[in-house]
Amino acid sequence: MASAAPTVPGAASKDGPARVDNPTPGWRRRETRAALVFVAPALLGFLVFFAWPTVRGLYLSLTDYDLLTPAEFSGLDNYRRLLDDDVFWNSLWVTLQYVLINIGVQTVAALLLAVLIHRLTRSVVLRGIILLPYLISNVVVALLWYWMADYNLGIINEMLGWVGFDPVAFFGDESWAIPSIALVNVWRHLGYTALLIFAGLQFINRDVYEAAAVDGAGEVRIFFRITLPLLRPVMALVLVLTVIGSWQIFDTVAVTTQGGPVDATRVVQYYIYDQAFNRFDFGYASAISVVLFLILAGVALAQLKLLRAGESDQA
Repeated sequence: MASAAPTVPGAASKDGPARVDNPTPGWRRRETRAALVFVAPALLGFLVFFAWPTVRGLYLSLTDYDLLTPAEFSGLDNYRRLLDDDVFWNSLWVTLQYVLINIGVQTVAALLLAVLIHRLTRSVVLRGIILLPYLISNVVVALLWYWMADYNLGIINEMLGWVGFDPVAFFGDESWAIPSIALVNVWRHLGYTALLIFAGLQFINRDVYEAAAVDGAGEVRIFFRITLPLLRPVMALVLVLTVIGSWQIFDTVAVTTQGGPVDATRVVQYYIYDQAFNRFDFGYASAISVVLFLILAGVALAQLKLLRAGESDQA
């Protein structure tokens, strides 16, 4: 009786490429070294730009440090100071207002835009045009809208004058400043958010829409009964990314209002910058950063839990 030929590690078979049935320890070591070579750049970047600054920031939050003298350990003094800091609590409230306006308008507009693109056109050129504002630097976008909304010379106030309205100090009025900054960032990020949602729509089976149309369902009913439920995992991801990004608003405020008027736009990130680089109170700024990190972590976890991001209604 003929015996079967022994299997050679790495030998090619008739049915496909080479297969390693019993890898040797030397082969495993070579694979591990190769994997480490590919992972090393990303790991190095993570350690240098994320892990070390995080650990350093946690330490500085427990110190009194002004950059010019060695850090002195102060325990939880910076965190106790936060509790009585009215400017800090105001910055949290201002940031929350910005997040609610920005996320509310951006999510609804991006969802409608993505559905329109999905149902009406598949043009790659149109998608590129929609994404263009996101490719422009946020500082450039902020300055552009700041000039366009200027009280005296801005084209927006000129257009309001044409239809009989008085000029509006969009960035100089306490009641208009945060909504104006929020809408500027809605304009910049709308296309990017819409394309993320559009990518999720691509995975919804078109047979579901055809079956609903045969049953007589209209566009509105299809949207609320089919599109939204099947988009839940994608919408959860989009909301986590956009909410975290909104809480970190800084550059638009820095180049337009610098926290004014009267702290009406002094968001948390700008307050951290002011404490660290204008007042050189790095210990207190680090404490605020730690609190902001905990807020963002809590918000992200709550969103993932409430939106059931790990579940899908698609079979």
